[in-house]
Formats: sequence, C-alpha cells, structure tokens
Amino acid sequence: MQRIDSGPVFERPLTPSLKPPIPQIMVRFLHTSDWQLGMTRHFLEGEAQHRFTQSRIDRVRTILRIAKERECSFVVVAGDCFETNQVHRQTVVRTLEALREESIPVYLLAGNHDPLSDWSVFRTHTFRRLCPDHVHVLEPGEIHSPVSGVELIGAPWTVKKPHQDLAWETWEAADFQPGTQRILVAHGGADLLTPHAIDPAQIQMKRLEEVIERGELHYVALGDRHSFTHVGTTGRIVYSGAPEPTDYREIDSGTIALIELDQDGARVERMSTGTWTFHSLAFELFEREDVEQLEKTLDGIDSKERGILRLQLNGSLNLTDHQHLETVLADGESRFASVQIWERHSDLALAPDDADLAAMSLAGYGEQTRDRLVAEAKQGDKEAEDALRLLFRLHGRAQ
Repeated sequence: MQRIDSGPVFERPLTPSLKPPIPQIMVRFLHTSDWQLGMTRHFLEGEAQHRFTQSRIDRVRTILRIAKERECSFVVVAGDCFETNQVHRQTVVRTLEALREESIPVYLLAGNHDPLSDWSVFRTHTFRRLCPDHVHVLEPGEIHSPVSGVELIGAPWTVKKPHQDLAWETWEAADFQPGTQRILVAHGGADLLTPHAIDPAQIQMKRLEEVIERGELHYVALGDRHSFTHVGTTGRIVYSGAPEPTDYREIDSGTIALIELDQDGARVERMSTGTWTFHSLAFELFEREDVEQLEKTLDGIDSKERGILRLQLNGSLNLTDHQHLETVLADGESRFASVQIWERHSDLALAPDDADLAAMSLAGYGEQTRDRLVAEAKQGDKEAEDALRLLFRLHGRAQ
C-alpha cells in the first residue's frame, strides 16, 4: 500500500469528536465527475461540435475557479475524465493546460470510459509529460493525504468490464492511519438505484453505509451517474453529476458538489456549472396559431447557441402553415446548436385545403400532377408530401 502526501493544510479546531476519534478539523473540497472531455454528439455538426468540446474544457477552469473562491483544499474527479482512451491529443493538451491554471491539488479517477489499462490516456507520453505536479492520477491501492488528518483512496477501473465491486474491494484492502477522515472515490452504478440490474461491478451500498455508520468511512465521492444524486440515508454518499449536461434524459445535470467534512457530519452543497441545455418539446399542430406558439416557445429559450432541441410534432397542417413551420425550423437551426425532429414520436400529416390548391393555379399536366400528389399525400405517402411541399414552394417563388 503506497501512501502519498500532497497539498496544503487546511485546519480549523472544532469540538472533540465522538467515537471513533477523528481529527478536530473541517475540510472543504470539490467533488466532480464525468467530464468526458472529447465527447462528440451525433446531433451536433461543424462549429457547434467545436463549441460543445471547448465548453467542457472551460468547465474545468470553472471548477478550479470555484475551488479557489470557496477555499477548497483539493478537487476529486470521480471517473470518466475523458470520453475515451483514444481521445484526440489536442483535447489532452488543452485539458492539462486548463488544469495548470490553478495550483490546487486535483485527483483524477479512471472510469469506464477511460480505464487505467496499459493503453490508457493517463499512461500516454503526452499526458505524463504535460501533467502538472499538483494533478494526481489515482492508482490502485494508493492512499493520498491531501491535507493533514485526511486520507483519500480511489477505486479506478482498469478494464472496461470489471467483475467485482471495485469500491468495496478497494475499501477492504486499504490500510488507513488511525484517527483520520477517510474519503473513497469510486465510479459505477449503485445497487439502490438499479436494484434489478445484473452487474457484478455494481456498487453495494449497504456495505458502505455500514462502515459509514460505524464512523470508519466519512465520504464516498461517486461518478457515472450524470445527475446530482444522494444515495442511501447517511448523507455521505453522493453522485456529483456531470458539470455539463450530455443528454435529454438527465434530470439534474450540469452540477458539481461542494463538500465540508468534520466530526459532526458531511455538508453537501449542490452547485450549478452547466452552460448547455437539452430541451425535449412536444407540440400539437393543426393551424397557424399552433405554429406561432411553437415559434414563441423557441424564442423564449435562453442561450440558444448552447441549446439542443428535440421536437415531437404531431397533428396536421395545410401547405401554407406547413411552409411557415419549415421557416420557423430553419430559423431555429441557425439559432440553436441543434434542432432535431424526433421522428419515432412524431406524426405530422400534410392536409392540403382548397386555399392551398387555389394558390397553385396550374393547368394541364401540372394540374394533374398536383391532384395526384394531393391524393397520395392524403393516404400518408411521405414522398408525395415532400413532392407537394416542393411544388408549393416552387410555385410560390414563380409568382
């Protein structure tokens, strides 16, 4: 068992502790996870993807700035620092440059996205050469003492699919000094949150809660779940959430956790850091007023350049109103980072009316084509709908 000391001392005398004795200090630190630097999203294209990538590195700077402002002694990153071990070299270099801007100790844990294997990003020549002295990768079995009276151990993933509870295995093997406040940094799913999942690597909460209740373990910093979440009843086991949202399904993402530990307990403050937003919106469209309401809703969303939209569109519109909808969506695609129609949950029919047909004053073969497309569109033929919309637009431009 290797013991590593680093970082400044941050102490405050408090009332004598209860059993088992721990130092009479209060320690404050930041708990974060799931940076997944270098992440790409299939719904982002061109410069939007570049902005998304840069925003995640910028959140590293935000985290360090908050740590400095709140006088934290250190930062723990509970897994998935990088999206993959094959992340682009530029992402690694820019991340280490961001970490270099503040000298506060930072402890990085490898997760399922960036396991600490022989080909890990943390083992590369680039990472090792440029990694600042105050940034530490949590190796298996290493115990760190970031401040006097505090000991920290991580449970890194070394393979993509471990066959055991790494958190418990790490805890059982640890050889802590007596009378210290102990922090376990781990990554993975908790059995209390997914009780029916069959996964040998699932973190068994009951065992950790028992050692917490005995006063032997004082905080468990978890990663993997992108939503800020307390687990169990001790108040000392927490998922920090990801500092930037990554998906529509995340309930409380874009967060980090500020932790204060002393002999009386753990105080956990949820802090918002996210700048990107995911919006899943549903609309029933039958007339122009419905399209205008959709337009108004999109207008009301802040920070559009960092907004990702998934729209469910149901109902039926005539050609005129559908053309207005296309204009609204085209404007949205220029204003937002991404606007996607959720096809699997959308069913928007084209219903040409007499006013549409009158607007397309065609004769001969053109009139026959129009009428055939109208008939096929009413039968739900999507290709006919597309052709009819194109004909309507082209005729309008010719007027």
